[in-house]
Amino acid sequence: MRTDLFDYELPEDRIALRPVAPRDAARLLVVRPGASPRFEDRLVGDLPDLMAPGDALVVNDTRVIPARLDGIRVRGEAAASIEATLHKRAGPDRWWAFVRPAKRLAVGERVRFGETAESTACLLGALDAEVVEKGEGGEVLLAFAFSGFALDEAIERIGRVPLPPYIAGRRREDGADAADYQTMFAAEPGAVAAPTAGLHFTKRLLSRIEERGISLHRVTLHVGAGTFLPVKVEDTDAHRMHAEYGVVEGSVARALNETRRAGGRIVAVGTTTLRLLESVVADDGTLRPWSGETALFITPGFRFRAVDALMTNFHLPRSTLLMLVSAFSGLDTMRAAYRHALDRGYRFYSYGDASLLFRQPRSLA
Repeated sequence: MRTDLFDYELPEDRIALRPVAPRDAARLLVVRPGASPRFEDRLVGDLPDLMAPGDALVVNDTRVIPARLDGIRVRGEAAASIEATLHKRAGPDRWWAFVRPAKRLAVGERVRFGETAESTACLLGALDAEVVEKGEGGEVLLAFAFSGFALDEAIERIGRVPLPPYIAGRRREDGADAADYQTMFAAEPGAVAAPTAGLHFTKRLLSRIEERGISLHRVTLHVGAGTFLPVKVEDTDAHRMHAEYGVVEGSVARALNETRRAGGRIVAVGTTTLRLLESVVADDGTLRPWSGETALFITPGFRFRAVDALMTNFHLPRSTLLMLVSAFSGLDTMRAAYRHALDRGYRFYSYGDASLLFRQPRSLA
């Protein structure tokens, strides 16, 4: 499909730079597809009323690591500033990263993170890495001087919160982001971007969900920085997704299969959760225990088998996430939904408001 079909104009002042407080006070646009789509303006706190007893809510429990590293290229006496955003672990001592400016680095060169060209940190706080491979689009493979838990500790010590470019380009991260850019479900370290639909949940909301008879289940998909990359090709068939590592435990698969057998709906919190569930579902709709990498790219025409409804934020123009929601609820429906959200003053992107999307009937797909 043509990429420009997923374009729209968004005024800069509609990009949320901070989340609302409390988190469940964010707005929630309910989208019900059909020949005449219906939209309803609600709040995230209303979510239990929009679900039924016996439904299952599935969240992503990945934890964001401080994946943005500042450093210098080590080459003789000359120092050049380097910024790296880790996006996929490739071994105990290796990470793939997006680097700026990548043209300053060559295979075999060394980068010292924890130092900058303007101010040199104590060497005891530095973290060295060697460039062992260069890919496309500023991607490099870094081999670090530490490995395993020691490397994890070093990254925690010197790394920064990897805020999305549309926030980081308008303000610096601060102490509040360490908590704001982390869901309450965060448990498994490895993501370099937050599963942002999960940012809206609070203990109060979870209590109401439980009281309503809705079950809660956790899966893990470590979100990569590739989620920030725009789709630059003119046709979606030419776009390459970056693989992300995920896990669906056997107990979760069994519980969700039982939900479906009993007539309940499976509601995914976030596109990451949906992509993982649709990656592991069989043709007959049965979910399987699974661990591994998925590079599933969902565009209109995709046949959904696992998920009945999706809670998600509002996404960037021409993004793979906007393509996914257009596949789920219908391209025309989502165009109308985004016009509605713009007309009604909804806040967009990671710290913005949310939507609850129901799946388009197959007769309209």
